[in-house]
Amino acid sequence: MIHGAGVKLCYMLDVRRMQVLRAVVTSGSVTAAAANLGYTPSAVSQQIGVLEKEAGIALLERFGRGVRPTAAGRLLTEHAAVIGRQVAEAETALADLRAGRTGQISVRYFATAGADLVAPALARFRAEHPGVRVDLRIADGAPDPETDLTLVVRPRGGGPAVPGEGLRLVHLLDDPYRAVLPKGHPLADRRTTVELAELAAEPWVGSERPGPCLDAVTDACAAAGFTPDIAVECEEYATAQGFVAAGLGVSLIPLTGLGSRHPNVVVRKVRGPEPVRSIHAAVRESSLALPAVRGLLTALQEA
Repeated sequence: MIHGAGVKLCYMLDVRRMQVLRAVVTSGSVTAAAANLGYTPSAVSQQIGVLEKEAGIALLERFGRGVRPTAAGRLLTEHAAVIGRQVAEAETALADLRAGRTGQISVRYFATAGADLVAPALARFRAEHPGVRVDLRIADGAPDPETDLTLVVRPRGGGPAVPGEGLRLVHLLDDPYRAVLPKGHPLADRRTTVELAELAAEPWVGSERPGPCLDAVTDACAAAGFTPDIAVECEEYATAQGFVAAGLGVSLIPLTGLGSRHPNVVVRKVRGPEPVRSIHAAVRESSLALPAVRGLLTALQEA
């Protein structure tokens, strides 16, 4: 605390000593307080003496065979009671957080993982952790070090480390792409699997926006020796199926995006090679200590 040009050292009141004062005031004597606290009377007296030095004023006065608080002692005792309740509430809240009963976790996901992965996982998580609030928002799929958990797509079988310190990459699933063909297409009539190169001459309905999901498709096509001729651009799987059903082209859609299928399309496995997007969770290292975050990871892995 600054006074004019000089500086006066100001002691901060010790919360533990304030609780000792409260014990003395409520019991009416140093001896009784010492017995309740499991201290010696001299230790209690010493704590009160130090607290009076910190406060700069007497806190107790003798009364009969015991002691009673001064005005300053009553003031600190009242504050000690409030602090005691707040500490107890904080301890309870912390215990609930450690046990995964309460709290808030932040989750970011890319759009095409929403319906078939995030939605069922979140439903299960909320049933198991009803007191935990989930801040769920759509993002571009880039790892976010300020978020507890971010869904990202990485190259199948590995790839560069996740950028940013304090993040751990947890594999959730490998999501293979399927060929989506209009009913009556020659490749759909007799086969359950098609060669990717057989689609090279077809007009294509693009089902992905630029990014790692689209890269999984274009890289597989490049390995098969061609670049797809995108006749219709689309960034939503249900709409892409509608374009295919209308005969505007063929498409590749990941298996998790085919939970609801258009009645006028046929879905076939692809090989030579099979395009796959590998979905991971980028998790803050510190957040892995929270049971709620681990519970959500488990729900995502089992969804």
